[in-house]
Amino acid sequence: MHLSRYLSKNRIIELQSDDFNDALMELLQTCNVDHVNDNPEAMTSMVNEIVEREKTITSYLGNGVAMPYIRRPMSKPYVFAIGRCKNGLHFTNSGEHKDTRLVFLMIISTENEESYLTVLASIARIFQNQDSINLILKEQSIAAFRKHIRYLFGKCKSTVSTDKSSINHLMLREAQKIARFNQCSVILIFGDVLTGGTIEVKEKFNNIRFFLVTHKTDNISVETGNFDDIIYVHPFSNYRLSQARSAIIIGLTRGIFNYKDKVCCFSGLPQSDVFDTISIIDIPKEFGNSFSNNETLIKEGIHPEALERLLAIATDISVEGREGKPVGCLFVIGDIAKIKPYTKPLVLNPFYGYKEEDRNILNPFMAETIKEFSSIDGAFIVRGDGVIESAGSLIQASSEHAIQMPSGFGTRHAAGAVISAVANCVAIAVSESTHQVTLFKNGKMMLFSDQSFSSSTI
Repeated sequence: MHLSRYLSKNRIIELQSDDFNDALMELLQTCNVDHVNDNPEAMTSMVNEIVEREKTITSYLGNGVAMPYIRRPMSKPYVFAIGRCKNGLHFTNSGEHKDTRLVFLMIISTENEESYLTVLASIARIFQNQDSINLILKEQSIAAFRKHIRYLFGKCKSTVSTDKSSINHLMLREAQKIARFNQCSVILIFGDVLTGGTIEVKEKFNNIRFFLVTHKTDNISVETGNFDDIIYVHPFSNYRLSQARSAIIIGLTRGIFNYKDKVCCFSGLPQSDVFDTISIIDIPKEFGNSFSNNETLIKEGIHPEALERLLAIATDISVEGREGKPVGCLFVIGDIAKIKPYTKPLVLNPFYGYKEEDRNILNPFMAETIKEFSSIDGAFIVRGDGVIESAGSLIQASSEHAIQMPSGFGTRHAAGAVISAVANCVAIAVSESTHQVTLFKNGKMMLFSDQSFSSSTI
């Protein structure tokens, strides 16, 4: 789905007010929402509803960006509007003041029950790049501001030098030949090689699917139809095979390829603008200990987008820690009825009593909350659709369920292995000492990221 179709340039404005409520009203007036724009009382009611929601969960994303949203019946699935306040907008939540410079208003149809949290997460990811936000704020004219915003939504292209572009096209043709010769079913193209440019797959083979792998959202312009999908990986390591392993696990999580696939990786040094490496990864050999015959990574009842979001949050925690200190934590996702008999609370549940949509991990505003509670002893218990049931839960199982762990792994990993085996769920452990992110399924472990190799980022 191309979200840019819901953001027209007349809904990208310079805010005249420095008050949050008035700024919302300015944005709402550009939206032409059914039965609202011609009704001042309805508009005021919508603004009040958004402001009231801020008391429960803030829409501030960081980087000077706020992303308030509201759901209401309307003919369109989404309406977006974005406003810039050059001098700073006073954004207030629970007595805390934040200097908000960009406000992205989303109006979502109530019929989009299944997909709207995924859209929220996609939009939030666009505005997580501090360099991009700084450039937007520096633009002098409204025309330049609008152009930059639309560029972030995939409307514009940039190019790399002709010489480098020719080398990349030559390498890509060779990668396709190598993939065919090795009977690969997937080609992964690592977009972070480019500082800015268009990756164009001119010829596609019927039996090979192409996926773009990147952690960025604003420097790569992708020709429509060239790629089967985009796989976002977090920038935890410069090691190409480590990035490839993470991309493959995410692909397995989504079900876009399976344990029988052979993958051709097309990569190079980050930011070099030159692809210089072609490698083949045989998934059965690479992950043979983690899969039995005809098995997939995803468990029944677990939504792929929820598991992928958990992996992203776990990777953030492994890289960032909390307040400058490393943090270890454990997530368990699956059927709550099967997990509950093996858990008990260590502390009062901080998520108790909140609406399910407010404590769903697909809600982008939940990431900071989860990170804040990551230092609590015990595990996060997450329902298969992404709703967090509890934090600070002790995993308990009898000695007959004990699983022998490799040297160097402690009680957190042992608990993840056991619960994944007895409750038919997936566990994700973040190591406080090595910063590794490890998945557990059926009692077997699979490294998602390996921070012990390198602490640098792309």
